[in-house]
Amino acid sequence: MGKLEGKVAVVTGAASGIGAGISVAFAKEGATVVLLDLVEESGFSSTVSQIVALGSDHYFTYRCDVADEQQVNEMAIWVSANVGDVDIVVNNAGIFIESSVVDMTTDIWDKVLGVNLRGTFLVTRAFLRSMIERKSGKIVNIASQLAQIGGTEASAYAASKGGVIAFTKSLAREVATLGISVNAIAPGPIKTPLLDGETPEWRERKLAELPIGRFGEVSEVVPTAILLASEDGSYYVGAVLGPNGGDVMN
Repeated sequence: MGKLEGKVAVVTGAASGIGAGISVAFAKEGATVVLLDLVEESGFSSTVSQIVALGSDHYFTYRCDVADEQQVNEMAIWVSANVGDVDIVVNNAGIFIESSVVDMTTDIWDKVLGVNLRGTFLVTRAFLRSMIERKSGKIVNIASQLAQIGGTEASAYAASKGGVIAFTKSLAREVATLGISVNAIAPGPIKTPLLDGETPEWRERKLAELPIGRFGEVSEVVPTAILLASEDGSYYVGAVLGPNGGDVMN
């Protein structure tokens, strides 16, 4: 049996990148996975094809803007009615808009925090009450090493992910005695569409800062997500685990 056999997991930002990798890995471990993203149905095809290749049909797709409260609440109702109680939530959906503070518009700030921080809160809240009632659940929030060290032309992103870390630690203190684990992963720069969207100059500058001398692979983040979503990670409370290539050394 897989480590997540019989569990239902909701993964946001599941159409590509880290979210896709986590979704496929969870399916391989036996979970039924609800793939959430803002893409059209065809945008899920890559993740779905990888899950199907495992021989699994235990997946659902749902288009949802995690920054929109009404959409998130409607999604949670749909999941409850069509899939069942959710055991694991992975808040992975995120955006990065490169901008210096002096040139940043309020719209950019609001958009980045809306998806990365507000979205994490809304999706977590949508499933938290049920977890509390069942005294069981795993919440894994994807933060970033930039939340810990900052980044040039990345203040909105770093601030949003710093908020995710603070939210993780605070919620963990609220629910740790109720059978719910809340932890975060703070990856370094990983080869995903998010990283591809940055300028060559930004990527070159970031690469030069990494002790390991390379960007990470999604496959190097996924094992941490499995750990925190499974009983193997049962003693982690409010932890921030960092597969980051040495960008942050704790």
